Formats: sequence, structure tokens, C-alpha cells
Amino acid sequence: MTAHGSTRTGALARTARAFEIVAMALLAVMTALLIVQVVGRNLLDVGLPWAEELARYAGLGVVYLAAPLLLLNDAHIKVDMFEAKVRGGAGRALRLVNEVLVLAFCVVFLWGGWLFMKRASQFSTAALAIPNWLYYLPAAVGMVLLTLVATARVLRALRVLRKGSAS
Repeated sequence: MTAHGSTRTGALARTARAFEIVAMALLAVMTALLIVQVVGRNLLDVGLPWAEELARYAGLGVVYLAAPLLLLNDAHIKVDMFEAKVRGGAGRALRLVNEVLVLAFCVVFLWGGWLFMKRASQFSTAALAIPNWLYYLPAAVGMVLLTLVATARVLRALRVLRKGSAS
């Protein structure tokens, strides 16, 4: 069992758990950088733009690398008041529609990210001159895995819908 109560195995789950470990490390790095930044600014009267840039990079990684495991374990934030009240075949169909919408969001996000990076990859970050393709890589990698997880959830919802309609 993981911290989220999942017993899922397989390559997708192992990859998502590995991403979670990287996200936790990035959270520690981000916290340390923010402390350094506050101390530098408030006690030493020194601005540290490089620390800000790296903290933002770490924050980007935390969000996008942790999201796939949350979705895989159904531990993400969701509004399910209506879905919880709908039972039977209609409930299974509604859950499928929800999963398809999540997958559609992932696909649109990846497509928009691709369009964004076609232009943004020509530039680098201001303080450390990190190429933008590298700076936004955690978001792209995390969204690819999130898309794979969303696809698996759609397929599972389809199986549940078919199995329920066969009964």
C-alpha cells in the first residue's frame, strides 16, 4: 500500500511513484531556496533572483510530477457531489464522461504546451539562462504521464460500464 492507499502495480504506477519521490525532493529544494531567499532579502539586504527562478522550477516540478499519482490513486481534488448521487448504469456512464473529459483536458494541455514551447524554446530564463525547454520539461513529462493515467482510467471506466450493462 502507498501513502494514498493504493495497491496498484505495473509500470504506470511505478513510474508515478518515482515521480512522487522526485516531487518530494523538489519540494524540499523549493523550501530551502525560499528560506535562503527570505534570509538574503530580509537579513542581508541581498536579492537572489537565481533562487527565485530555481524555486519556481522546483514548484513547477512538484505540481506536475505529483499529479499523475494523485489521479492514479483517485486522490486528486474533485467535486463529486452529483456523481456520488447517480447510481446504476447512469452513474457508470457519468463516470466515463468525467474520465473522458479529464483525458480531453490532458490532450488539449499537451497540444497547447507544444504550441507554447515552439516559441518559448527559443528563449532562456532571465537569471540563470536555463533553456525554456528544460525549464518547462517537468510540466511536459508530468502531463504525458497524467495523460497515460487518464487513458487507463477511461479504459477502466469503459470496462466497468460494459460489465454493468452485461449484468
